[in-house]
Amino acid sequence: MRRAVDLGKRLEREEYRQRLLDCQLKLRELAFRLYQDKRSLVVVVEGWDAAGKGGSIRRAIEKIDPRGYEVYSIAAPEGEDKTHHYLWRFWRRLQAPDEKQIVIFDRSWYGRVLVERVEGFATEEEWKRAYREINHFERQLTNHGMILVKLWFEISPEEQLRRFEARRATSHKRWKLTDEDWRNRHKWDLYEEALVDMLRKTSTLSAPWTIIEGNDKLWARVKTQETLIAALEANLEAPSAKSATGNTKSNNGKKKGSKKGDKEKS
Repeated sequence: MRRAVDLGKRLEREEYRQRLLDCQLKLRELAFRLYQDKRSLVVVVEGWDAAGKGGSIRRAIEKIDPRGYEVYSIAAPEGEDKTHHYLWRFWRRLQAPDEKQIVIFDRSWYGRVLVERVEGFATEEEWKRAYREINHFERQLTNHGMILVKLWFEISPEEQLRRFEARRATSHKRWKLTDEDWRNRHKWDLYEEALVDMLRKTSTLSAPWTIIEGNDKLWARVKTQETLIAALEANLEAPSAKSATGNTKSNNGKKKGSKKGDKEKS
């Protein structure tokens, strides 16, 4: 899957501005459709450090009614979360669509097969079992009618290093760079091995992964929103189709034109 990724994809700023605005307005419209249809969109955002995940999330929700979404930035479990199965803290953050129609996880349950695997926080038996647990969990979400989108932000090691150094050299961005970021970078090969396994074992028909080419942040922001739009349009009934369906039924659910007199004519 990652071999076909072209990290050279770029957008000129003028084209970016127009496509971004078009996407944001379309997302706002589709978010309202979620509210009308009482459906939920769950977005999983994973990727390399400094791959542009946060910036893409901010642009995606910028013009959406803030009452309709929630963004969860996931870190190591604390307190009550540590006393339960690792998926429990994600279950309990899912909300009914009349409360929040869009739930975005900035980092997610995939920590089990990425950071916990590489750093030794999960045993080999635990992270190997997690692929099956995660696929079952996601199948439950989609079977329940939720729309699940999973995004992996891909950048090159060279681009990551350039962004790390830019953060270190910029005072108001320096807080984004931690010692842990540098440690993770030194384990790039181990994380890449875990990533390959994750994509191969958890990209399913009902919950496929989409790779976001992230070397150019402008491209990544637009592709993120275009991916969300495509998923929503594929899963939400078009208003015209819904209207046509409604017009063929009477209040008691029977089709109009199915009266006794019509049957006798036939």
